[in-house]
Amino acid sequence: PPAAMGISRAPRHKHRATGGRRNIHQKKRKYEMGRPSALCKLGAKRVRPVRCRGGNMKYRGLRVDSGNFAWGSENCAKKVRILDVVYNSTSNELVRTKTLTKNTIVQIDAQPFVQWYLKKYGSDLRKKGKKGAAKDAAKDGKEEPEEKKSRHVIFKLKAREAKQKLDPAVEEQFQSGRLLASIASRPGQSGRCDGYILEGEELTFYKRKLEKKKGK
Repeated sequence: PPAAMGISRAPRHKHRATGGRRNIHQKKRKYEMGRPSALCKLGAKRVRPVRCRGGNMKYRGLRVDSGNFAWGSENCAKKVRILDVVYNSTSNELVRTKTLTKNTIVQIDAQPFVQWYLKKYGSDLRKKGKKGAAKDAAKDGKEEPEEKKSRHVIFKLKAREAKQKLDPAVEEQFQSGRLLASIASRPGQSGRCDGYILEGEELTFYKRKLEKKKGK
């Protein structure tokens, strides 16, 4: 049986600028080759190397479940699990099939950032209100045994927290343990799924989009 036809990026099938048809007098060339799209899905990591022109390599991400995500305003990046795909401006079909592409909006696990924040500022973001964190624990009567801190460290954390301003919309998300983030890498090309946590106007924009989608 004849081999499946290759994907070609050649312009020979197009009409001339004047509108006339072209006679195809040449076969497909290797340098005009295209490849099928990766359509990287959410799942246990599966990456395949692809040899490209010039001996360069691409890493075709077929399934990815984690990546490095940056928290821009806090200058901090952590490797976190990707929990769900919630929005894609191209098509809702990509959300339904949980396809990961560049600029897909995903939900990521907040836990690594919660632990980092607790270590740097001494306050637990999972509890409502930074000041109420200690009071809540005292009310429950199940106060977790805190690690002993020197007086110097306690004052250092207090000074940091006094200067600290956290976006209320981001703080609100920490209660649910999931953060909205955008993918900045191209999983089908690099085999990696890295991105950044949404903040400020960008977060407001996508929250509005998600509410509109829910309302339909």
